[in-house]
Amino acid sequence: MKLVKLLANLGYGSRKEAQRMIRAGAVTDDSGRVLAGDDAPPHECIRVRGEPLDPPSPLVLVLNKPDGYTCSREDPGDTIYDLLPQRFACRNPGLNPIGRLDKDTTGLLLLTDDGKLLHRIIHPKSGCLKVYHATLARPLDGNEAALFASGTLMLQGETKPLLPAPLEVLGPDEALVTLHEGRYHQVRRMFAAAGNHVLTLHRISIGGLRLPDDLAEGDWRPLTAAELAAVFQ
Repeated sequence: MKLVKLLANLGYGSRKEAQRMIRAGAVTDDSGRVLAGDDAPPHECIRVRGEPLDPPSPLVLVLNKPDGYTCSREDPGDTIYDLLPQRFACRNPGLNPIGRLDKDTTGLLLLTDDGKLLHRIIHPKSGCLKVYHATLARPLDGNEAALFASGTLMLQGETKPLLPAPLEVLGPDEALVTLHEGRYHQVRRMFAAAGNHVLTLHRISIGGLRLPDDLAEGDWRPLTAAELAAVFQ
């Protein structure tokens, strides 16, 4: 791939802007040699203003989503894309969340530019269970686990019952809920159907991947190959 096209695809600017960066000497190899606009050297050898080039496509990121951020570029206010380098919004192909989290839901969020991978993870048949930690407005009644696991719970406004969703009680007003699917505001609506209200909701795992302990709220990094494999375990 031509260097100018590579830079444009990674969001560093339009092709004209990438060409100007190259002509200005802002693009070098790892030895400091200024690169021209011909065929790109190995990706890991390229530097832009002295910094390593962003990871190539296909890319998967893990983000510890904070409260108050939405997962759509179209929404007003703060979005998850504000937590990433601005150029990431211009990548081609673009980055999309693998299963959105609500504005008031925190925790593990994956993003990718690989459409096939995205659909593979979110499809109910993938086996990639999602586990959420919920704190509630009032104590649990004790019948929620049976209700959620029944496979008969119907959410308001829907005609198809939910798949069984195991619940593990952690305390009088907190629990873990495991989902096989991802309907709109599902955990919150499930507890509403049980006569309760979710105060906080935090996703802690997708498949066999847990939110990394060393990833602070609002931070992100590329997912390793081993971590991606863990999603399907």
